Amino acid sequence: MLINDLLKNEINLSVSKSLIEDIGDGDITATINNITSHSKAEIICREDMVLCGKLWVNEVFMQLDPSIQIKWMFDDGAFIKENTVIFELSGSTQNILSGERCALNFLQTLSATASITRLYVNQLESLNCKVLDTRKTLPGLRLAQKYAVLCGGGTNHRIGLFDAILIKENHIIGGGGIENIIQKTKTMYPNMPIEIEVETLAEMKIAISAGADRLLLDNFDLKMLKKAYEINQSLYSKPRLLEASGDITLKNIRKVAETGVDFISVGALTKNISAINLSMRFIS
Repeated sequence: MLINDLLKNEINLSVSKSLIEDIGDGDITATINNITSHSKAEIICREDMVLCGKLWVNEVFMQLDPSIQIKWMFDDGAFIKENTVIFELSGSTQNILSGERCALNFLQTLSATASITRLYVNQLESLNCKVLDTRKTLPGLRLAQKYAVLCGGGTNHRIGLFDAILIKENHIIGGGGIENIIQKTKTMYPNMPIEIEVETLAEMKIAISAGADRLLLDNFDLKMLKKAYEINQSLYSKPRLLEASGDITLKNIRKVAETGVDFISVGALTKNISAINLSMRFIS
């Protein structure tokens, strides 16, 4: 996913809402400072991190006070060691203080997603397997977190329900079984790839025979994943893409990838995040 108009619009709206939420009709405490006072501040990371969120920080101060100068030391996607200055601000003391929390909230959250993604991606070094995100994102920050996953070296799965087909367990139940739902899907969307969730090797065989293009192997253990790979390679002239999902952790992701699957989807990239520890301090 590139920085397209959809993401730019989301950034603008998200920042606008965050400023209204935090400042309301005025920052009472910041007004104690002289309105003409100018300051310089630096923002420091207090732990190792992968940077993500420059556009959101820039937008915060653009909406609040375009005269505030921002000097970035790194680009999104950069790995930064703890106690390193990430960027500097200079301008109105009042407006730097008013924008601090909104800016850092975006930066700490998106950098958290980028950072944990990098940890998962690093576990797959030298393997031909990609780490995918999911739709388990923070409400209102879908595109932002998807962008953060890219900054961390991961790969985006579908953005939402509108851009790809993924038939899951309840779709199968509601649609009359694997074969029926796949045939209905082919009739309605003949030009779209079909991915379907399966829970057993038997279901996998049925799905492939019915014409599925990609299999989501849900909660398969390592033995089942290896068997699924063998079946996919040996029984079919055109092997399907295989995606593993369910209870994926940093401890087991490499073993899962070594079974031969093409993708591993990890909900933890966007839902089990711990905000990066950042701080701002005035230096003049």
